Amino acid sequence: MAQFFDVHPDNPQARLLKQAAQILHSGGVVAVPTDSSYALVCHLDDKNAAERLRKIRQVDDKHHLTLLCRDLSELANYARVDNRQFRLLKLGTPGPFTFILEATKEVPRRLSHPSRRTIGLRVPEHRVLQALLEELGQPLLATTLIPPGETEALNDADEIREQFEKQLQAIVAAGACPLQPTTVIDLTDDDPVVVREGRGDPALLGL
Repeated sequence: MAQFFDVHPDNPQARLLKQAAQILHSGGVVAVPTDSSYALVCHLDDKNAAERLRKIRQVDDKHHLTLLCRDLSELANYARVDNRQFRLLKLGTPGPFTFILEATKEVPRRLSHPSRRTIGLRVPEHRVLQALLEELGQPLLATTLIPPGETEALNDADEIREQFEKQLQAIVAAGACPLQPTTVIDLTDDDPVVVREGRGDPALLGL
């Protein structure tokens, strides 16, 4: 049965986030708010938690999971970033952009794209999620919370509890999210490619 943490969106209670971080450290799968929609997250290094996360979403290992990072310096531990890429990342972080980059050895092989050795990374602009990442002290593995067979992400914490409380270990509720997907930018080639246009405006990056 999922624990339900009702967190203030602007001044998140440190006590509740500490409890949520402990659940993640113990291998739990948790629903959290982001600057696009609610997401399912788990500990980066926990293989079993990652498998359970995929099972809840009913996606296979070819489905790209995203790493949620606190800031650019943390992101650089998990992706190879040159000066050109760094300039673009600086323009789009924190914010509703997901960047596809070449993964470093810090990323477990099972989490990167099987043939390309790439990983999706982002630095979210959401106070509650940033505070949780700060408390945890490392990135989170994430996927958008779209119920199996649906196309729209869930945005209401009570609805998430109704549908998933037996499969999740915790739900961090902080009100509704913008409910627009991130803009996905592939930075692995010479020229940046907009893979999906969402809430982030590519013009901010000069694209």
